[in-house]
Amino acid sequence: MQPFELSLADAARAIATGELSPVELTDSVLDRVGAVEPRLQAYVTVAADSARKAAAEAEREIARGRSRGPLHGVPMGLKDLIDVKGMSTTASSRVRADHVADEDSAVATRLSAAGAVLLGKTHTHEFAYGLTTPQTRNAWDHGRVAGGSSGGSAVAVAAGEATFALGTDTGGSIRVPAALNGVVGLKPTYDLIPRHGVTSLSWSLDHVGPITRTVRDAGLVLAALMGQDRRDPAAGAGGWASPEAGDLSGLRVGVPRNYYFERISPDVEEGVRTAIGQLQELGAELVEVEIPLARYIQATLWGLMVPEATSYHERTLRSAPDLYTADVRVLLEAGEFVTAGDYLRAQRARALMREGWAQMFGHVDVIAAPAVPMTAVPSDQDSVEWADGTVEAVSDSYVRLSSPANITGVPALTLPVGQDRAGMPIGMQLMGRPLGEATVLRVGRAYQTAAGSEAWPRVGRLAPVAA
Repeated sequence: MQPFELSLADAARAIATGELSPVELTDSVLDRVGAVEPRLQAYVTVAADSARKAAAEAEREIARGRSRGPLHGVPMGLKDLIDVKGMSTTASSRVRADHVADEDSAVATRLSAAGAVLLGKTHTHEFAYGLTTPQTRNAWDHGRVAGGSSGGSAVAVAAGEATFALGTDTGGSIRVPAALNGVVGLKPTYDLIPRHGVTSLSWSLDHVGPITRTVRDAGLVLAALMGQDRRDPAAGAGGWASPEAGDLSGLRVGVPRNYYFERISPDVEEGVRTAIGQLQELGAELVEVEIPLARYIQATLWGLMVPEATSYHERTLRSAPDLYTADVRVLLEAGEFVTAGDYLRAQRARALMREGWAQMFGHVDVIAAPAVPMTAVPSDQDSVEWADGTVEAVSDSYVRLSSPANITGVPALTLPVGQDRAGMPIGMQLMGRPLGEATVLRVGRAYQTAAGSEAWPRVGRLAPVAA
């Protein structure tokens, strides 16, 4: 196994024991970037020189006995919505082509303090307003969508171009690309991780979180991101403890009887239900649950996101509309027609959903469901027709199962649970109570340990060298 294939936990262990140096790990990952990046296009910017300097400094610190923890000397990527002082934050848009950050974001500050090595900025669907990241290719099949909007981060991790990465999630933008590329994505509780210095899509729905190769890795990154931030005082409340793998006896897993298993592919349903069965074998009790106000979920998401996004872009939409891509510009212009009454009704619906979900979580500890209704589709596919004759846009399909966790603000994790008949990864989503990250991660890690996939070298199976 090459160093670029290692999980974060394994890389940290090898560095701690002296079997691997941060410089060796960073060089291996950068070599991998050079080999596959021309085809995958996961990165906007690769800062190879500064990454090597940071790795060398980490090596010197560790040699002097000044280890900063498991992220020290580990190479990572940041979605190009996240500010790093002196680096461009383009949001993968011509609108921000000349923007250079004058200070670090809160999350960049924390990762730097943990000793992580920044490799560069990863692509997003323009301003995170989409679910495909069209400029980036899926790590498993270059002819399929990467998922979005954190597609660059997910592909980088899946293909060995970063040991871990950060993304943002407004309607599923961490979990969708993670599921489509066979890696782990965590959307924490709303406001648990500070958003200061992160370009917004929709302020009341935006989350920042990690994309990793294993659930254990996600917990390690989350621990580094936790804490109070004076510029974003709501973030970091509640604390968090690292979960341990083990059986799930006494834990109640909610299985939705509505919404989540409607209009999904047979392969995805089979894969996720099989994984849920494995949770039962680990001792969990399966409990059927009814998703409250399910018929209003999509209307509520769009009723919140569209006007908030348009408000953020109001000035540049008027001064430089031609700099936006056509799909994003249409959505931003549509937001100008949303009335204050519509927005307030969406906020009221969100409040009712939060109440309903809180009641539902009075009966279960986590909810297990598909992360996305189908695996990665071909890049030129615009819509999908379901068995009941319903035709749905690809983006609408991908956001449908992930958006409830954004509306309600609950933590949500996606992890790979097998492949479909075409060999593309299937993702299962685990959702928990607010500030229930430890429980969600415990369940996910228990599954991966039992399935033998925690140590699976996914990278070795992805992004083949042949074009």
